[in-house]
Amino acid sequence: MLPLEKYIDHTLLKATATPKDIEKICEEARYYGFYAVCVNSTYLPLATEMLTDSSVKKAAVIGFPLGATATSVKLAEAEFCLAHGADELDMVINIGRFKSGHHSAVRDEISKIKSLMQMGQELKVIIETCYLTKEEIQTASRLVVEAGGDFVKTSTGFGSGGATLEDVALIKAITGNQCKIKASGGIRDRKTALTYLEQGVHRIGASAGVAMMKTKE
Repeated sequence: MLPLEKYIDHTLLKATATPKDIEKICEEARYYGFYAVCVNSTYLPLATEMLTDSSVKKAAVIGFPLGATATSVKLAEAEFCLAHGADELDMVINIGRFKSGHHSAVRDEISKIKSLMQMGQELKVIIETCYLTKEEIQTASRLVVEAGGDFVKTSTGFGSGGATLEDVALIKAITGNQCKIKASGGIRDRKTALTYLEQGVHRIGASAGVAMMKTKE
């Protein structure tokens, strides 16, 4: 297994985040060698500037955190981010439509956003597991695979709950090797992060990456 830092998306998505805060997380990502930084779209150009000549990837969230944005708006936001240096997009599905059984609409939206991306750019699809039943988690994961998403991501971190090991197991049972998994929401220490990786998670979304790096156990 690679060092923990190579699995971390160093994340700052709070409404109160300032440009100086974004500059700080980019500097931290460079210093610790995190895989990526994950920011709101308004700060993607700044993150791209800060990470010039760096191996750190730039990720931006789409339709965040509710997922209820119109598809055309999500597509416009995705186009903006891709035009300003995004390597990865973390989109939120339309949770209300999904729970109402509008599965084809959810699948099509994922597919449309993925179609904007070039080879090597990855789409993480947030299904917000805290609002879903076990069956719905697996159905949503199947839709992500069918739509060509690269990751099923558990959570925004802004819902009523974050990642759980049980949810990861439910996702993995559906995705197998067809799609990667990103666990996010509530992962605040090194031990917990490593436990998720041992369970087959491919990426950790966390704002506590620096604290994890300062802890050896």
